[in-house]
Order: sequence, then structure tokens, then C-alpha cells
Amino acid sequence: MPPVGIEAMNVFGGCAVADVMELARHRQLEPSRFENLLMKEKTVAFPFEDPVTFAVNAAKPIVDALSPQERDRIELLITCTESAFDFSKSLSTYLHDQLGLNRNCRMFELKQACYAGTAGLQMAANFILAGTSPGAKALVVATDISRFVIEEGGDRLSADWSYAEPSGGAGAVAMLVSDQPTVFQLDVGASGYHGYEVMDTCRPGADTEAGDADLSLLSYLDCHEQSFAEYCRRVEGVNYRKTFQYLAFHTPFGGMVRGAHRSMMRKAGNATPGEIADDFEVRVRPGLAYCQRVGNIMGATVFLSLASTVCNGDFNRPARIGCFSYGSGCCAEFYSGVVTAEGAARLKAMDIAGHLDRRYRLPMDEYERLLDDSSLVRLGTRNQSFDLAAASRIVQAAGGTPRLVLKAIREFHREYEWVQ
Repeated sequence: MPPVGIEAMNVFGGCAVADVMELARHRQLEPSRFENLLMKEKTVAFPFEDPVTFAVNAAKPIVDALSPQERDRIELLITCTESAFDFSKSLSTYLHDQLGLNRNCRMFELKQACYAGTAGLQMAANFILAGTSPGAKALVVATDISRFVIEEGGDRLSADWSYAEPSGGAGAVAMLVSDQPTVFQLDVGASGYHGYEVMDTCRPGADTEAGDADLSLLSYLDCHEQSFAEYCRRVEGVNYRKTFQYLAFHTPFGGMVRGAHRSMMRKAGNATPGEIADDFEVRVRPGLAYCQRVGNIMGATVFLSLASTVCNGDFNRPARIGCFSYGSGCCAEFYSGVVTAEGAARLKAMDIAGHLDRRYRLPMDEYERLLDDSSLVRLGTRNQSFDLAAASRIVQAAGGTPRLVLKAIREFHREYEWVQ
């Protein structure tokens, strides 16, 4: 069977960021509870940012690095999101236009909560493996934004909401999938999936989230255990502690990952508390670094963890990474792949950490104003213009790299512009 996986990968973590501990002090909350989340920063989206701008800003460096001939071989474009702004028109059409892709291209949008990114990757991989268009490539972009809106005349944020506030992020991860998997070569067929109906978390509105936090945690833990069990049924001789040199998790927040890892190490690894703590630092901690700085970006989060693992792990020798993807509602998958020194070097060259370092740091008063202003871009917005001067100021403060921003919405059609 031919190789398949991620040829190139990039992360866009937004233009602006809020400090989580500063937010805790601002809300007059107990800092120790925030520390248990293992969060440091969260990306905050401006009104002139949307899932399209995040997705294009993640994908453009990948596409620009291709020759014209290679770019024209992108024959499949999948956008994975739960932040869509249209019930019919796919975000992928805007990406296709802004990235200048060949019109000989299938394009569509996937939604399955935080599992959507993995669904897109696996669909793209199977397109490549099918061999119906030899040499073709697929571009998969998982992009999401958490926006919380304060209703006019309503109460300010409650304490319970505030403890969840730091985990909601914004960002995108773009992946070029092909038969030249330089960055991450999938273990074809080594995949266990598990799903069932559960009302743990849902988003009945674009800026509304509902559900049961305790039920969501239990479902996450159950799906981690059961999807790994299915992986073991399909792959002979698997050992949770020894088969994978690293583990990358869907990361709503780091504390949830720590709990899932601890549970599996007890059940599948018969590990002592000391062994569990040491293993967490070696195999899991590298994958949390970027997640701690961006927040939960839904379908892209497991790939944010994967990118963090590749950039912060040791790949002087080829190493296998086990990936756990979970989407509320629910569907989950445990799968794996191999990373080499060449792949790690290629991803490090994208300078993801440098991009996160250069983001504009939001003062709390400006952060509060953004919560009020976010209603400008609610689902169904028909006409709206955005402040490009403000966009330019923020982009300059974030390092000055040209960024795509939302210029206007005219009769529901979104118009974009590059600013620097």
C-alpha cells in the first residue's frame, strides 16, 4: 500500500491573545482553579476575523511554497468547522478563491463537533489511497472560533461561565495531504473509532454553547478507552505504554487530557502514580505547549496538539505518535502515525511558536469591549463594514506579516482584504 499522510502543516493562532491568569484576576476568581486547567493564554478573535480568515492565514504559507504545477494538483479541499455562518454555502468556497486554487477541485465542509478535523484527514487520506487521480493532493483545514456575546441589557458574566472562559480559543490548522507524507505518515488501517448519541455539549447558536460538563468528561474518557480498545483489535501487539513514543490528544484544556492519560495508564498500562506522572511529562506534555497558548479550537485542536508534539518532541529517530480525537455528541477515533527528523525540521521551519509569541497582547479593558462588539458578526449578518484601520493596527502589533481580514458583508456575501 502506498504511503499517505501530512506533507505540510501550519497553525494560525490569531492576531491577539489574552493572558489567562490576568483574566482570572480581572474576574476576581480563585487562581488555583485556573492553574488546574493547565492554560496560559487564549486566542481572541476580533470582529474582522472569522473562520475563513483563520483558515486562509493558516493555509497560505503551505500553498505559497508549492510550485504552480503542485498547486494545481490540489483536487480536494475540505473545510472542517462548527463555526459556519451559512446553512448552504461552504466556507471552502472562500478558501478556494483566496488561495487561488485550480477550479478542478472538489470542495465541501464537514461538521461533527471537535471530531470534524480527523474526519477530514481520514477522508483526504482515503482519496489519496484510492488512486483515482495519481499524484493528486488534498488540502484539509480545520478552523473554529469561540465567541461569547454579552446580551444588551443582560447580566455580565457569571462566575461559573468565567471558569470556562479561558478554554475557548480561536484558530486554524491547515494540512496538505498526499502520498508524500513528509511531516506525518499515517499508519494505514491502524485506527479505532467509537461513537454514540449523547447530549454532552452542543452549540444551538453560533455564539451559544449548552451541555453537561460532567457528562462531557465521562464521554471523553469512555471514548478514549473504547476507541483505543478497537485500535488494539485491529493492530496486533499494541501496548499503550510502549507502542507510542508520544501521545497527542484533543485538548479542550490540559487538565482534561491529564485525567484521560491517567485513566488509561491505570487501565491499559497498570502504572503506578509516579510512573503516570513521569510518563505524562515525557509523552504528553510536548503536545500541550501550543494548546496552552491558543485554547480549544474544536476540530483543529488534536492537530494543534500534534503540531506541538512534533515541534517539541525528540525525533532524531523515527517516532510513533498516538492521536486521540473526540467530538461531542459523539464520535471519537484513536489512530497513529510516524514522524521523522526530516518531518520535524520541516514543521519547525513554519515557526509556529514565533507566530504565537508575536501576537498582540490584549489589555483587559480592550478584551471586555471585544465581548460586546462580537455581536457585529452573528450568524445571519446581512450587511456590515469593518474597521480596516483597526485591523492594520492589530496586524502591525502582531509582527506585521500580511493577514487576511474580513472587510465587509454585503447582502450576506463576505468580502476580504489583505492588510499589513
